[in-house]
Amino acid sequence: MKFVNHEEVAAKTKTRLTKNTLLKGVFAAATGFGLVVLAILLYRIVTQGSDYLSFEFFTSFASRIPENSGIKAAILGSVYLMLVVAPVSMFLGVGTAIYLEEYAKRNKFTNFIKVNISNLAGVPSVVFGLLGLTIFVRFFDLGISILAAGLTMSLLILPIIIVASQEAIRAVPNELREASFAMGATRWQTILRVVLPASIPGILTGSILALSRAIGETAPLVVIGIPTILMFTPDGIMSTFTALPMQIFDWTKRPQVEFHDVAAAGIIVLMGLLIIMNSIAVFIRNKYQKRY
Repeated sequence: MKFVNHEEVAAKTKTRLTKNTLLKGVFAAATGFGLVVLAILLYRIVTQGSDYLSFEFFTSFASRIPENSGIKAAILGSVYLMLVVAPVSMFLGVGTAIYLEEYAKRNKFTNFIKVNISNLAGVPSVVFGLLGLTIFVRFFDLGISILAAGLTMSLLILPIIIVASQEAIRAVPNELREASFAMGATRWQTILRVVLPASIPGILTGSILALSRAIGETAPLVVIGIPTILMFTPDGIMSTFTALPMQIFDWTKRPQVEFHDVAAAGIIVLMGLLIIMNSIAVFIRNKYQKRY
């Protein structure tokens, strides 16, 4: 009969507790470092740009004089861009997710497609800019228009929406589908009236987060040749336009310190838009997500 060696147990327990405390401190320090850097960044941006935030800043065009510069053309261009990106990316993304989860057969080819879609979510945005330049700007001759940029941005966030929609659809219990089939519903009726209503919160959350990435992207717009400064607002999806990230990018390149302060004001506006979009996503998730 073996007896417990209390001294050995106490020694091992002490070693484990020491390692636990050490790693806890390391993780806390890493978190604190990130928060400190973020706080410094936010403080610098707010202190630099707050003086330029005014009503005229939102209603004025870009100017060679920092005090007269505004984001009217840029913010309207971003709105027009999102009006193209949102319906295109959500229709294609949700449709693809429905097909892969509800209709496609489970085989190696389907798994190969799913893996590659997930991999596309990690591809650098500049690659999608090159793709948009080749296909939409040159091949389809759409030029540097809102439509060309919107389709390019849709390609950028499409993998994210597909993956988020797949996860939301996959989370719907099979019992709900089987109950619908038992009542005589077709597969499409089951998807439309059972699966989609149950998965809409997750789909909308992923879509809004993907759109918040698209509204802040600069690299694809630079690659396809979107101008940084315009003195007019777009009047249709085929119009030339500029976007808020492009305007900020131009101001940060200028040597005058005042333009850097104007860029900080633009960053504050862009962060505000991102915070609003992310808050809407969190609200939808918390309010409408069902627990099964």
